[in-house]
Amino acid sequence: MLTAVLEYLAIRPEGIYLDATAGLGGHTGAIAHKLATGFVIACDRDPESLVLARQNTAAFAERIRFREARFSELASVLSELQIEKVDGLIADLGVSRYQLTDPERGFSFTADGPLDMRMNRTDDVTAADLVNTFDEKTLADLIYNLGEERKARRIARAIVRARPIKTSLQLAGVVEAAVPRTKKLHPATQTFQALRMAVNDEQGQLDRFLEVAPNLVKSGGRIVVITFMSLDDRKVKTSFKSLAREGRATLLAKHVVRPAREEIYNNPASRSAKLRALEMN
Repeated sequence: MLTAVLEYLAIRPEGIYLDATAGLGGHTGAIAHKLATGFVIACDRDPESLVLARQNTAAFAERIRFREARFSELASVLSELQIEKVDGLIADLGVSRYQLTDPERGFSFTADGPLDMRMNRTDDVTAADLVNTFDEKTLADLIYNLGEERKARRIARAIVRARPIKTSLQLAGVVEAAVPRTKKLHPATQTFQALRMAVNDEQGQLDRFLEVAPNLVKSGGRIVVITFMSLDDRKVKTSFKSLAREGRATLLAKHVVRPAREEIYNNPASRSAKLRALEMN
């Protein structure tokens, strides 16, 4: 949804922008391309992604400031750079293709690798730790609440019985045996989603982001957020509507913005993307 992101950010050549989820540098590079005297601060919690983002945006190096940071650390990043507020902020809450396609990261149920799922591999807790230590009820609640998986109890029971589970394909196999495939969606999709969210405290980080983001953007500046899961979208929607009711911001679109049919055709992973945007008053 790059075109929509750039449209809603309404980038000014002299502006300062914050990409809170730099990933491989797609949004960062596109924003930098539109800048003259301004610059973009590119943050990501994954230091390995930032290395690749630097390479991918080398043509605009003088217009980008890279920082390793979680959502809860964005205010500190601006303080370190002696910036009070930015002209626009983008957060793309999807998992990067790099993380999904590298078997060693353990995010994917289609390629074998260690059951890791940490967005920053210096963190202590892995998905294997949760899968092999949580009791059945705790595991079921996690899969149900974060993965919105209706068959969470059956899956949790199968996982506990199959322990120890050390690899991504091993876990995917256990889930598929417990809940045979009936749709196009792989039976382990929501279980993997839940574990990834728990390992990386994604809901807690998103709560912190929604709390601090309005204070990081100037009056007239814009916040754009792309979500891929209903849990995330509901939080963003509720937060944005609350800011609008309080008179602190103006919603830029009455309804959620979705990718065009052509984009979905070219990038099937974008089919669940939802974009929301607002302008601070």
